Amino acid sequence: MTPPIYDRVALIGLGLIASSMAHAMKQFGLAGEIVGYAKTEETRRTAVEIGICDRVFATAGEAVQGADLVVLAVPVGAMAEIAADIGPHLSQGACVTDVGSVKQAVIEAVAPHIPEGVAFVPAHPLAGTEHSGPRSGFATLFQNRWCLLTPTEKSTPDATTRLRRLWEAMGSNVDEMDAPHHDLVLAVVSHTPHLIAYTMVGVADHLRRVSNSEVIKYSASGFRDFTRIAASDPTMWRDVFLTNKEATLDILGRFTEELFTLQRAIRMGDGDELHAYFTRTRAIRRSIIEAGQDTAAPDFGRAVPAKKPSE
Repeated sequence: MTPPIYDRVALIGLGLIASSMAHAMKQFGLAGEIVGYAKTEETRRTAVEIGICDRVFATAGEAVQGADLVVLAVPVGAMAEIAADIGPHLSQGACVTDVGSVKQAVIEAVAPHIPEGVAFVPAHPLAGTEHSGPRSGFATLFQNRWCLLTPTEKSTPDATTRLRRLWEAMGSNVDEMDAPHHDLVLAVVSHTPHLIAYTMVGVADHLRRVSNSEVIKYSASGFRDFTRIAASDPTMWRDVFLTNKEATLDILGRFTEELFTLQRAIRMGDGDELHAYFTRTRAIRRSIIEAGQDTAAPDFGRAVPAKKPSE
């Protein structure tokens, strides 16, 4: 039997990503013990009840004691406070990582609190759903999804390699890049699309109030899929936009320019320009499917919950 990669993993925050990591680590025998911390008593109780943690603590400082891997799985805006809390309690030789969607802001918030003799290797698993909380996790969340590592001067080659092994063992493809580049890439592939989804749903909500409930009643797949994205955790996304401000505003500016191009083509009745534009963008969708990052199924491969007999 292969020995675990880490003897004790401390999960600080027990939402979707952390609970999915716990399920995956348990399923594949990647950690000797998994301990956790959550802010609320209800979440701590749930974590023990569903078995994602062997022990759960009421403070982050208690949770990290003796851990050789500490995973910060809290909103980006809470990273600095948590890092300050755990800093004095970290064990020599341990590795601290995170799962935040923004990297430069996390590094600036966490790195000052990491003591000598402890490695810090920021990470971002590009996986998730619109659900949150400890019950939302599942072991296969990271299968064939990317996890990006952004090593810093507080990282060590051994700690980075070991963390890469963990993510690969949980099913992820792993790549490395510097933090500013990560934040720009994610502004394109994740942050701005979420902002656009929130905006479109907000516009539709305003229209719904004007036209009774027709927007909701006749929602087709386009609006329906916008609402799926816009259902994501509001605290997490508030912090993402506040901490990745420059990259998001840059991409929003580019988006606005593209929108003006389409507006002009529609206004001028330029069918050739619209057809050429849609052909180019359709190819991007095909590339995503060919890369194995989604499926061509009409429901995007996402299971639809079965109705109860009474429904």
